Parts: sequence; structure tokens; C-alpha cells
Amino acid sequence: MARSIPVMTRVGPDTKAKLQALARSTRRSEAYLAKEAIEAFVEVNAWQVEEIKRGLEEAKSDTPGVSHERVEAWVRSWGTSKELKRPKPRT
Repeated sequence: MARSIPVMTRVGPDTKAKLQALARSTRRSEAYLAKEAIEAFVEVNAWQVEEIKRGLEEAKSDTPGVSHERVEAWVRSWGTSKELKRPKPRT
């Protein structure tokens, strides 16, 4: 098992009460639930930040793609009498 490092944080009284109730309901410790929540949050947000960085790099490059404006116009047309065709990437 990987070594764990203690981390301290503060939460509001409502969050603390909900954490205590959840710990009782799930028969898990508050520390375990907090660890699981932090790990899930970090994993999702790290992935999202990397995808944003990748998207920005792709947007700055000369690789084929569809501009935000064209995608937005296409999405706004959904369900209207003048629905646009799916935009094709620039080449």
C-alpha cells in the first residue's frame, strides 16, 4: 500500500455535520470519506486541466478543427426550422 501523508483542512459546520452523518450511514470513518473525496476531486480536476491545456495547444496549432463560433452556431440551430449541418473541420 502506498504511504499516506496527513493533510489538514477546514470545512464549514454544515459540511462537517453532513460528513459525520455520511460516516455513520456508511460505517466509514470521516477521515476515510474525506480522503476518498479529495482523491476523486484531484483526479477529475487534474484530468480536466490537462484536457483544457491539450485543447488550447491544439487550437493554437495548424491541425484541423472546428472554431468555437461555428460549433456554437450549429448548437444554437438545433431544434429550429433552419438547423445547420454538423460543421466539418478545417483542413
